[in-house]
Amino acid sequence: MKFRIERDALADAVAWSARSLPARPAAPVLAGLLLDVTDDQLSISGFDYEVSTQAGLEVQAGSSGRALVSGRLLADITKALPAHPVEVSADGSRVSITCGSAKFTLPTMPDEDYPRLPDMPTTAGTVSSSVFARAVSQVAVAAGKDDTLPMLTGVRMEIDGERVTLAATDRYRLAVRELTWNPASTGNAELAVLVPARTLADAAKSLTGDAELSIALATSGAGEGIIGFAGTGRRTTTRLLDAQFPPYRTLLPTDFSVTAEVSVAALTEAVKRVALVADRGNPVRLDFSDGGLTLTAGGDDEGKAEENLEVDYSGEAITTAFNPTFLLEGLGAIEAPIARLLFTTPTKPAVIRPAGAEGAPGSDYTYLIMPVRLPG
Repeated sequence: MKFRIERDALADAVAWSARSLPARPAAPVLAGLLLDVTDDQLSISGFDYEVSTQAGLEVQAGSSGRALVSGRLLADITKALPAHPVEVSADGSRVSITCGSAKFTLPTMPDEDYPRLPDMPTTAGTVSSSVFARAVSQVAVAAGKDDTLPMLTGVRMEIDGERVTLAATDRYRLAVRELTWNPASTGNAELAVLVPARTLADAAKSLTGDAELSIALATSGAGEGIIGFAGTGRRTTTRLLDAQFPPYRTLLPTDFSVTAEVSVAALTEAVKRVALVADRGNPVRLDFSDGGLTLTAGGDDEGKAEENLEVDYSGEAITTAFNPTFLLEGLGAIEAPIARLLFTTPTKPAVIRPAGAEGAPGSDYTYLIMPVRLPG
């Protein structure tokens, strides 16, 4: 194997392929990246039996072949190379990397022990890469991080014709976003899958080079489902979670007694300020009335903060409290300048949505947040 390529293109592709490599692999070869040159095409692949990545690049090939080397070390090296073309060659059990006056020699691992990457499933449809990336970021923030509750660590993706609904919850908040896509089939197929949130967020964020992102799906009844994403000459697959997502639609209130509209930027900055005196895990209190909104946090022992904001308010006065981190993450996902906060009672979940006309950009987003009970 021997090829020549520009440094930036190689470093970017290696870094992307290596980002999902396990820190503590089950087998040493799973820490490697497989370099495979055929004609003038280089593929860089990573796989840990759960997530696969593969980036394709055009190179000036001297000879075909393949080599398996440490992925993280290769990423560190290619990132640090000077701004010159890179020459890579494999000779027996060594791979040489030459760039300008810099030269590295890496040991190879037995590529015959490397597992075969899963085939890309059948393309189910395409979606705007920027819209999908934003939608996933809005929803994945509410996914759980406790691996003992796998059903909460994923994003539920529901497909109904041209409509895709994404939902995630960690029991303390729920995020839901709807968007449209271009299904490969003209039929009104309905499908729901559970995708690992971290992998989905990483794929959506990193595959925005092309205008559209291809989504591929292969499902089965035995927990062997796979979802794949492709764009910018790169593809990634991940196994679907074989777990039952909670019936989240039953959690969304339909009737509200209190409505408040407030500037997203003003409320965000106010929450950040008053939360400075709140100990970890302590809430920020919100008092709504016709006179506006008063935010308070802390107490006499650890310091106290208070701030007043103007709000467009409808309903009786209400006092509630929220985890400031959860509240800020919900506000950060609102794309409109004004947020609409909807309440049923102070002790039941509140809904945060963008204010504005239905159908406006970002209007299909809902963030449900549980209040924190106040003493007394």
